[in-house]
Amino acid sequence: MHPQTVPDAIFHTRVRNDALGGPNPFEWKKLSTQDVFRGKRIVLFGVPGAFTPACSDDHLPGFEAHAEAFRALGVDQVVCLSVNDAFVMHQWALSRNIEKVMMLPDGNAEFTRKMGMLVERTSNGMGLRSWRYSMLVDDARIEKLFIEPDFKDNPSGVPLDVSSAERMLSHLQGL
Repeated sequence: MHPQTVPDAIFHTRVRNDALGGPNPFEWKKLSTQDVFRGKRIVLFGVPGAFTPACSDDHLPGFEAHAEAFRALGVDQVVCLSVNDAFVMHQWALSRNIEKVMMLPDGNAEFTRKMGMLVERTSNGMGLRSWRYSMLVDDARIEKLFIEPDFKDNPSGVPLDVSSAERMLSHLQGL
């Protein structure tokens, strides 16, 4: 069973602070669920892992490509969530030239677990990861949730169909 509102969680992020200087001018910043979702209309998509083929080649670039279309339909922010740490999420965004999608690390899998989206990927040496999904959230209330079929531990792969940027865009256009 999935919640009707986004669960309370803490996200451990890194933010730029030029006053620090040097090659790594970033410092830790904790964001709460309320910081991310309160008073905002958010499209969030959860992925199994940074740098994985479907996530890197299709899922993330699809949402980046449609970010302006989402904004035109009243979405304040497009968010990519993965059970990876802030360092990995940052490097993944750099590697794919991501500028419009917020990269949200769920390194402790707290949000993913509370969403009911945590699955084992131990057969691939990936530990615990997010199932692939997308959702439309308005002021912390989940309006629409698209979950890929065959949710289970240790799948041979995770499909990318119902949680795509195009599916979410179509849903928003139909509202």
